[in-house]
Amino acid sequence: MSWFAAFAALALLGVALLRWGMRWGSTPEERARAMPGDEYLRGGPRVRVAMTRAITIHAPPERVWPWIAQLGRGAGWCSVDRLDNGGKTSAWHLVSWVPEPSLGDATAVGYLRHIDAGRSLAWWLGGGRFVGSPARLVSSYLVSNDGQGARLVSRISADTGGPLAPIAMLVFACIDSIMACRQLVGLRDRVEYCERNPTTPRDPETGDRGQYQRYEICYASGESAGVQGDEEGARWRRAAIEDGILRPD
Repeated sequence: MSWFAAFAALALLGVALLRWGMRWGSTPEERARAMPGDEYLRGGPRVRVAMTRAITIHAPPERVWPWIAQLGRGAGWCSVDRLDNGGKTSAWHLVSWVPEPSLGDATAVGYLRHIDAGRSLAWWLGGGRFVGSPARLVSSYLVSNDGQGARLVSRISADTGGPLAPIAMLVFACIDSIMACRQLVGLRDRVEYCERNPTTPRDPETGDRGQYQRYEICYASGESAGVQGDEEGARWRRAAIEDGILRPD
């Protein structure tokens, strides 16, 4: 086999793997359906990506929802903790002191812009940068009953502009295909572990508000958790105020 043929084969394999990662576990119907926050990217740059993944969790939807509600809000992200949680281990139980989600809660991925309690929520990051390019990001989650338990659908959508936009989106899609799939598996494993072991948490609470999450979460109430000033929670809280989601402090 020539070097060119080998390179072409590897390129085709890479495209196939990326395509698989961008739609991991999801059905054509789930990829086609509208998700909360889809409209946030209207009118933006043409270089964009929308990645829909899904997983079935063997637990009632009402017991999966609290895990989605605490995700990134003091309990960690349940993904690759060394990469997105500063090395702290995401919680393996529902953390007692994490409050119910509120519009304007802000952390590293932006602020909560949509909440349908018990069903869906969406994070919005409206002015970030990725690989040197201006970028916007929507992270949305939807949980429903699929007859076997709970069906959890996650959609990550982003757009970007500038000369490096295509490269930025490719790099983002590659990284997110690993992180988002790992997050869904992490959530499933934690929910099902707690269904089997409801009174024996793997990592009991110490009272430290940074025990399970490194990056700061600024709650709409003005309180916070995580390591104060770590990442840009305070910045996205200000963005929520500027966008009229929160009242000025």
